[in-house]
Amino acid sequence: MRFEEPVLLYGAGREAISTAAFLKAHQPDLKLYVTVDSGQADIPGTEQIAADDLGMAIRDHRFGLIVKSPGVSRYKPVFDIARHSGIPVTSNLNLWGATYRHGRTVIAITGTKGKSTTATLTHLMLTRSGIDAGLAGNVGVAPLDIADRHPVVIFELSSYQTADMNFLPDIAAVTNLYPEHVDWHGSVERYYADKLHLINRDGSFPVALGAGAKGNALVAHAVRDHRRLLRELTTEELAAIDKVAIGSRLKGSHNVDNARLAAQIALAAGASLEGVVAGIAAFVPLPHRLEEHQFGGTIFVNDSISTTPEATKAALAAYKGFRIALIAGGHEREQDYTELASLLAGYGVTTLACLPVTGARLASAAIAAAPHITVLAEPDLASAMHTLSGYSKQFDAIILSPGAPSYNQFKNFEERGVRFVGLAQAIFG
Repeated sequence: MRFEEPVLLYGAGREAISTAAFLKAHQPDLKLYVTVDSGQADIPGTEQIAADDLGMAIRDHRFGLIVKSPGVSRYKPVFDIARHSGIPVTSNLNLWGATYRHGRTVIAITGTKGKSTTATLTHLMLTRSGIDAGLAGNVGVAPLDIADRHPVVIFELSSYQTADMNFLPDIAAVTNLYPEHVDWHGSVERYYADKLHLINRDGSFPVALGAGAKGNALVAHAVRDHRRLLRELTTEELAAIDKVAIGSRLKGSHNVDNARLAAQIALAAGASLEGVVAGIAAFVPLPHRLEEHQFGGTIFVNDSISTTPEATKAALAAYKGFRIALIAGGHEREQDYTELASLLAGYGVTTLACLPVTGARLASAAIAAAPHITVLAEPDLASAMHTLSGYSKQFDAIILSPGAPSYNQFKNFEERGVRFVGLAQAIFG
C-alpha cells in the first residue's frame, strides 16, 4: 500500500496515533496533516490544520485521503465536502482490513452494552484452548497495532466503527440493542442502522446473538436469514458455563449471558469446552465496570463505563439485596430515564444523587415514581460524595453507574471512575 498524496488524520487520540505510526512505518516520506475539533493535536510528524480551515483545505485538495477517528461523526458536513471533492474517507479499522485481513479469521462483536466483556471472554476462551488469537478495537489495541501478529483476531467494535466497516467478518455477534450515541449518529434510527451494519451485509458469515438481541425485530431483519445463526449451546455446555460463572468474577446475570454468547462464538471458532470454562475462570473485570472497592465499611462500585440507562439497570441488578446509593447523570445524549426511575425502589435504591445534566430528568422521574427515595441534586461528583457521607445510615453500597457519558465534566469515563474511587477513599476511608 502506497499513498501518492498527503493524508489527513481527523482526530488525535489512540487510533490516530496508531494510524500515524502505521503510515510512517510503511511510507516514511508521507506528508501527514492532523485536525481536531477540540483539545491537542500533538501527534509527532504531523502538521496541524485548524478545524475552521478544513473545508477550504479539502476543496484545495491539500491531501488525497482522510483517516477519521471513531469519535468524529461521519455525518459532519465537512465529509459531504470531501465526498463532493472526490477525497475518500477511511478509518484505522478499514486500513487494517485492506492490509491484513486476507488469510485471517475475523470475529467482530458489537452491541450497545456487553461487547467489551464478551470480546474479552471470547479471547480468553480461544487462548485457553491453545488458539493464537488477538484482541483489538475498543479493548485490546487499535486495529493497526495488532497488524498481522495473530491468525485469529477478535474486534470489539462500537457503532462508530461498524457504521463504515468495509470488510466482512468470519463470525459476527450482537450482544443487545438500545438507544445510544444519538448525538453522533443524528437519530436513534440511524444509530440502529449503523450498529447493525456489522451483520446487515451480503455474505454468508454466521451470526451469534446475545440474550438482549434475540427477539429484537430490527436485529432479526438485519440477520436476514435465521440459518446464519450459530447453533445454540447444548445442555451440557450450558451447565458447564453456568457452574464456572457462579464461582468466577463475573457479576450479575447479564454477565452470565455475555459468557454464554462468548462461548457460542469461541466454540464456533474452534475452542474446546475445557478452554471455554478456563477462560471464564480467568476473567478479570474490566476497569470501571462493576469495579468493587471497600472503605470504612461501605462498598463502592465504580461502574463509570455505564453510559446508558440499560447499563445502570444491569449494575443495580448485580447488587440485589443491598441498600444502594446511586450516583447517576452526565453528558446529554437524549437518554430516557423513565423506566429506570420506575425500577429504582425495586433494585434497593434508597438514595439517589443526580449529576448534571441528565440527572435533572432522572431526579424528576424518580420523585414521581418513588417519592420515598432521597433524591439529591448535586453540581458535581465531589459534592455528591460529600453529601452522601451524611446519609451513610441509608445504604450499604454507593454505586457510580451514571447511565450517561462523562464529557460534560470529565475527559472520559476513566477519569470519572478514578475520581470516584479517590473521593471514596478520601471521604469514607
